Amino acid sequence: MFIPCDRGGGSAVPDFKGFTLLMPAVSVGNVGQLAIDLVISTLDMTKVGYFYTDCLVPMVGNNPYATAEENSVELSINAEVYSLPSKKLVVLQIRSPFIKNKYRPFCETLLSWVKSSKCARVVLLSSSHAYQRDDEQLLGTPLRYLLTPDLEKAVGGRMKELNWKEMEKVAAYPGISNTDKVLHIPGGGITKLLFTESCSEGIQMAVLLKFCSEGDNIPDAFVLVNYLNEWLQLIKSEVSTSNNSTDPSSQWKIPSSWRLLFGNGLPPALF
Repeated sequence: MFIPCDRGGGSAVPDFKGFTLLMPAVSVGNVGQLAIDLVISTLDMTKVGYFYTDCLVPMVGNNPYATAEENSVELSINAEVYSLPSKKLVVLQIRSPFIKNKYRPFCETLLSWVKSSKCARVVLLSSSHAYQRDDEQLLGTPLRYLLTPDLEKAVGGRMKELNWKEMEKVAAYPGISNTDKVLHIPGGGITKLLFTESCSEGIQMAVLLKFCSEGDNIPDAFVLVNYLNEWLQLIKSEVSTSNNSTDPSSQWKIPSSWRLLFGNGLPPALF
């Protein structure tokens, strides 16, 4: 359920008709969530509300996008909504893991909100275990995409122009039969369920994902957000004057909260 912020002028529900909803899957390496952080921080998006659900582990913390002492004490919770009307973009950031057996209720609630808010399409940023790739997936780029049939009609040609690789289906019974193929996204969290539900309900959804491993996943987040930017053009790529090459990663603004990704430094008293 979406709950709008009350900024002192009432709590009117924002109009998201025709907007693109961008959100992460809570997946391996938290790559989608880190990429969403970069989008919100760089575009200086405004928080417009909260996504209330009992499907996520409760949490509260300080403003992850603080730019000054004044706004550093603002509180953030596990699922918040940000908006940028000039780009017709709405972002749902998820900051905590799912409670066991709560994937399906969350997907049902989310897709119900997508329909009621009249969002034009959903873009899900995700990741999958690199070590569980099959032989075909080991070739070429570690980036993949998926489109629901309804979105395929609208943007399928654009993906081909970008020379993107669609997520391959893998053998349902490897070593026994290679004829039955299924969509398999190990480590992808809600990705497969949300995608298949969107297919059956006629919702336009794209999944952009990267194969990765757990660890320092900041580089993976930059790769994924640049992949997204190839399509949606959220920021303009500039040419570096030093070597005339394009480095779009340098244009994303790293949020202040990333200083604490790996905790505080070792206390000197230990030594």
